[in-house]
Amino acid sequence: MKQFFSFFLVLFLLSCGQSSSRKAHDLVFFSDPIIYASVFTIDRYTDYTVAEVKDPWDSTQILQRYILVDRNRPVPEGLPKGTILQVPLRKVVVYSSVHASIIDQLGETDHIIGVCEPQYMGSFIQDKIKEGKIVDLGESTAPNIEKIIDIGAEAIIVSPFQNMGYGTVEKLGIPIIESADYMESLPLGRAEWYKFFGLLFDSEERAYIVFEETEQRYLALKELTASVEYRPTVISEKKYGAFWYIPGGDSYTAHFFKDAGAEYVFNYVQGAQTEPFSFETVLDEGIEADFWLMKYHMVDELSYRDLRMEYTPYENFAAFKNKQIYTCNTGKVPYYDEFPIHPDYLLKDLIKIFHPELLPDYELRYYQPMKR
Repeated sequence: MKQFFSFFLVLFLLSCGQSSSRKAHDLVFFSDPIIYASVFTIDRYTDYTVAEVKDPWDSTQILQRYILVDRNRPVPEGLPKGTILQVPLRKVVVYSSVHASIIDQLGETDHIIGVCEPQYMGSFIQDKIKEGKIVDLGESTAPNIEKIIDIGAEAIIVSPFQNMGYGTVEKLGIPIIESADYMESLPLGRAEWYKFFGLLFDSEERAYIVFEETEQRYLALKELTASVEYRPTVISEKKYGAFWYIPGGDSYTAHFFKDAGAEYVFNYVQGAQTEPFSFETVLDEGIEADFWLMKYHMVDELSYRDLRMEYTPYENFAAFKNKQIYTCNTGKVPYYDEFPIHPDYLLKDLIKIFHPELLPDYELRYYQPMKR
């Protein structure tokens, strides 16, 4: 990794000699190689770094431009327009379990001083709340503003949603870092956001090494299913309220199924977002699907009996009749804490479910056969 940065340093020095008419800090040092992610970019200059987050709902627009400067040096003059972040960050508020876990795996948990909805976060957060090292700020839709001010938050890390703001928090003048990792189409694209977070906490070398190791493991697993002839069909999740929310054919869910050697029934649905479908439509399309995977957050394990009592028509699916439903209780396993950074963990589960002969000695990490 050090050789990697040294190489671009040489290129930068050469460019300085050829472009003396430009201000030094306007010269591009280099652009980080972002291989799988499509929503963010990183461009380095002599005395600052620009991290741009594209609008996931309109790729022609920029959602946010962050100007990262060394907190131990004076803020340079003449910076481009954008939100200035003095890095490494020391006191951050985190809204989501995924982002808290990313920071934890970077070894920077001590810089989290406040969180929203800790009941959905890992024990490493809840333990620190009990110790008084992290403050519970309540619901992410209406966090405790007074507490955010009192703890001296330097930045707030959130997941953006289309046409939604952040309420009173936007008026505090505290930088809001919009991490749109969940909008990536490729599993490795979402994992590559680890590099983005490495920038924020001066843990870039660790982030690159972890990502490269993850990439190697994921691609090796994907290769296992490259030539399988039998590709079982699969549907996911279940209905909530009046609708069944279906991940699009370009979503990371769809890519996971494909890489695991399965055929996603709703591959034809355009885009990476989830779309609301009626139960009747899902039943018509997925009634013969070989497998049915679903996630839920409950104290007790969901059973076929529970599912039938919840909504009797579920029993019409072939996967229900053939007892080929696999469930993931996110209240008991660290699904959201791990898979965005380590998609190879989830891919291994999926391959075991669809093609158990390829991983004969592997035991499922997240999913389990639904209780009978």
